[in-house]
Amino acid sequence: MTTSTVTPYRGVFPVVPTIFDADGRLDLDGQRRAADCMIDAGSQGLCILANFSEQFVLTDEERDTVLTAVLEHVAGRVPVIVTTTHFSTFVCAERSRRAQERGAAMVMVMPPYHGATFRVPEPAIYDFYRAVSDAISIPIMVQDAPVAGTPLSVPFLARMAKEIERLAYFKIEVPQAAAKLRALIEAGGEAIEGPWDGEEAITLLADLDAGATGAMTGGGYPDGIREIVDPYFDGRRDMAIAAYARWLPLINYENRQCGPAACKVLMKEGGVIAHDTMRAPQPAMHPAIRAGLIEIARRLDPVVLRWGR
Repeated sequence: MTTSTVTPYRGVFPVVPTIFDADGRLDLDGQRRAADCMIDAGSQGLCILANFSEQFVLTDEERDTVLTAVLEHVAGRVPVIVTTTHFSTFVCAERSRRAQERGAAMVMVMPPYHGATFRVPEPAIYDFYRAVSDAISIPIMVQDAPVAGTPLSVPFLARMAKEIERLAYFKIEVPQAAAKLRALIEAGGEAIEGPWDGEEAITLLADLDAGATGAMTGGGYPDGIREIVDPYFDGRRDMAIAAYARWLPLINYENRQCGPAACKVLMKEGGVIAHDTMRAPQPAMHPAIRAGLIEIARRLDPVVLRWGR
């Protein structure tokens, strides 16, 4: 069971993209500007090195470089969650320990998987998370996402929450996320310190209704997500629903058409970063998709489109 000594993390914690130059090398100045823009746009926390940060195209040395650059630059202005996912228990625990040493507020970890078929059974997943917990003294967020291909049942998640000391947050982004969040909160009780929404907020309103207390979205428009989450938590449901209706076309376009490229395209358009490079072999966004994304975003006037102008 978690023994958190801090107020539970709540609110909007978007994923920071990894910024590359035109040749696909790390752009640390752009990385810092991206973090600043996201904080200025209302992010209550940040997440780095996640799948939407293209963590799967980074070398271990580059991961450490981004980790250090962002945490030193943010310097405690907002809490930063660091994704430390790895198939190896040893490597994941070491990554998590380094993240804590550099100032991470939390680590986010998917269950161990590799490729399309390398999976481990529940007892091994339990031991994996327990070992990570034993290596650190900050909370662990379980990322329950389809990309891992590992079914995580509600009883199993609730059991881990009750028995593994640091494991207290759950980012649920599988199909029927709201139903799973609701069942997890019921099964885990007080051990479920942070039930969170994910997947670019495509199911945000239903997830909030199910009891979600945090939202980890794409990084392009945290100000828009705040327009939904803040009134919801203040009990102004009609205002939250109206805001969700306004922002949903952009949320949908990012989730269904763009993926991780959306944030970087918006940041480049707004002068935050110089290049919106996706590291190969990922393709650049099609010009027609790009134009559609920017058209929808301009109607909403997010901070990202004027921050660098």
